Amino acid sequence: MTEPTNYVPPAVWTVPTTAGGTFASINRPVAGPTHDKELPVGKHPLQLYSLGTPNGVKVTILLEELLAAGHTGAEYDAWLIRINEGDQFGSGFVDVNPNSKIPALVDRSGAAPQRVFESGSILVHLAEKFGAFLPKEGSARTETLNWLFWQMGSAPFMGGGFGHFYAYAPEKLEYPINRYAMETKRQLDVLDRQLAQHRYVAGDEYTIADMAIWPWYGWMVLGQLYNAAEFLSVHEYQHVKRWAEEIAARPAVQRGRRVNRVFGEPAEQLAERHDKADLD
Repeated sequence: MTEPTNYVPPAVWTVPTTAGGTFASINRPVAGPTHDKELPVGKHPLQLYSLGTPNGVKVTILLEELLAAGHTGAEYDAWLIRINEGDQFGSGFVDVNPNSKIPALVDRSGAAPQRVFESGSILVHLAEKFGAFLPKEGSARTETLNWLFWQMGSAPFMGGGFGHFYAYAPEKLEYPINRYAMETKRQLDVLDRQLAQHRYVAGDEYTIADMAIWPWYGWMVLGQLYNAAEFLSVHEYQHVKRWAEEIAARPAVQRGRRVNRVFGEPAEQLAERHDKADLD
């Protein structure tokens, strides 16, 4: 056991002068823009502003799957938002997403531009727009949305919880790492039990639920997230691994995970995407 700290919370919290951690330079307790910067606009009706993190990849996978399925109206421009440099606090980005988080989408196909923010909302918007990867009614639709919102509610404990304290915090603290490792493994077990009985997360059909869940839990069991596969014994989740490998083999997924990616192997990076030829 580590020794307990002597930290006692003050009566009124104030911003620390040295917060530490990977993202300390951009963290702040207020919303709104920090600087004026318009967003670029490309030639396609769908304008995506994002980064190739698990949340960002959800949307580029869907867009590439839609194009692969023949929905030509899903052509898109993907613009890079470097969150470590504070691009998400530019005035143009804040106009699209007042919460200053990627991904953010502007759909310019209608009479007036429609902003769409929060990854789950973007997935539903696009799936409904093109009538694909989300059942239109009944139990299948409800089950897909069950798992989509499971991801939205659960993954922050993996990312902002486990990922932060295990990979990004300025010091390793036993209590939060244990707390969030416990929760991450519980979530993986939830998913493993579901996938023991179904090919895909929501049943027999591939849906936006798979596209939302795979960049988090799929990457984890494939050893591509937080360098934590051994620590979390991800080999225990054989059904998740089977599913993750099947999704990873899809050509549209392989294309989508490259978009707005500026880390990892150079061959897997594509900072911006404006035409399908960019991924050739």
